[in-house]
Amino acid sequence: MRKIVSVVAFAALAWGPVSAVQAMDLSVAVGQTGDSTMTYRLGTQFDFQQSWFASDVGRLTGYWDAAYTYWDGDQTASNHSLSLSPVLVYEFAGERFKPYLEAGIGIAAFSSTELEDNDLGSSFQFEDRIGFGVRFADQEVGVRALHYSNAGLKQPNDGVESYSVHYRLSF
Repeated sequence: MRKIVSVVAFAALAWGPVSAVQAMDLSVAVGQTGDSTMTYRLGTQFDFQQSWFASDVGRLTGYWDAAYTYWDGDQTASNHSLSLSPVLVYEFAGERFKPYLEAGIGIAAFSSTELEDNDLGSSFQFEDRIGFGVRFADQEVGVRALHYSNAGLKQPNDGVESYSVHYRLSF
């Protein structure tokens, strides 16, 4: 638990100057794993403030996502995780509604290596994501799949996936 607190403190210090310059978005998500574990996620996002390959079809952009996830296990004690991920987003052109696709790979720290029937092998995990949704009026609604694994750095490496619906509000 001390390591998680240290990671959070370091992230807060590192993000302090960034948050003062960039607008912050907040997101909430509710999901479930294949083992019926409910997930509740609270996150904050910082847009890259850049876009690439802009055309009449859309543009490529992205954001940093820092989040806390509560894993409400049915069979075992609950778990907690903190994550940080850069996420690339392809946003399709639109006036009021802008559909998007997203993908990213980041890192996560879990409070325990046990989650339902999965043995994660270590508290350190990689977070892979893919999702889609729609943006409108400084808001976003979407569906996302998250996969956590330590990439074989330590055995066992059962990994876990969470499938969720999320809502994001821009400030």
